Amino acid sequence: MADGAARFLPAARDLDALREAAAGCRGCELHRDATQTVFGAGPGNARLLIVGEQPGDSEDKRGRPFVGPAGGLLDRALLAAGIDRDDVWLTNAVKHFKFKVAADSRRRLHDKPDRSEVAACKPWLLAEIAAVEPELVVCLGATAAQDLLGGDFRVTKRRGEILTMEKPKGLRVMATVHPSAVLRTPGDRREEAFDALVADLSIAARELSAA
Repeated sequence: MADGAARFLPAARDLDALREAAAGCRGCELHRDATQTVFGAGPGNARLLIVGEQPGDSEDKRGRPFVGPAGGLLDRALLAAGIDRDDVWLTNAVKHFKFKVAADSRRRLHDKPDRSEVAACKPWLLAEIAAVEPELVVCLGATAAQDLLGGDFRVTKRRGEILTMEKPKGLRVMATVHPSAVLRTPGDRREEAFDALVADLSIAARELSAA
């Protein structure tokens, strides 16, 4: 797994070629148990690219990103922030679902990918970014943010900031919480957490409007 997904990248780096090649990726062990690779989706010329952690159970079964409960909440947050989901390229830092089976049932429960698995999959994310050429990338949660902004990055301290990366050169990135974190927030504070996510996404919307 030393070079992870890098050896599976196709010579052609357009999105169709990347999606086809990613379907056969064996860059880490996660492909063994996952149903399929979940590649990004959206318009290939999207100005905004949103990246989360990994597919969930629904995404693994359907083969598309953000179609489960967290995706539904993200849809509501995007709408509230004035962003059309159909204008966004949606993807994840890790393309295969990592899970553990609940002891009392056959339910597949999210299991956080480790650093080596995230690193193994990073070539796909960088290739997607290069192909889409977004004006802004929004990272949802710590896994995605630290993948692009470094292991010391803390979403809780720097959420909502527009940062410019050195590599890929000039890429503008903003981080916020993952919608699943909002879903896990206790009921009496969930509306506040949702509003904070909308506020961060509104910063992204204004940034794109000003460009």
